[in-house]
Amino acid sequence: MLQIRPVSDLRNRFPDIEKIVNTGEPVYLTKNGYGAMVVLSLEEYARLTDGVEAALDKADRLSAEDTMRMSHEEVFGKLRGKINAQ
Repeated sequence: MLQIRPVSDLRNRFPDIEKIVNTGEPVYLTKNGYGAMVVLSLEEYARLTDGVEAALDKADRLSAEDTMRMSHEEVFGKLRGKINAQ
C-alpha cells in the first residue's frame, strides 16, 4: 500500500517510518500538501542505483581506453540525424 506521510512524521514517528522502509516499501513525504521527498531503506536504494553505478564505471573505463572525443554539437547532431531519419 502506498505510504504518504507529512514530513513531520519523520521526526515524530520515526520508528513507524523505519518499519515501513525496512519492508522494502518507500515512504513518500509531503510538506504543505506537496511531495517533498521519498525515504528508502539502504538496501532498496542500493538495488535501484547499483546498475547505474556499474554503467557509469564501465563508461569511464571505455572513455579512458579511447582517445576519440566529440563536442556536444557533434553528439547531438548525430542523434538528431538518426531520429529524423526514422
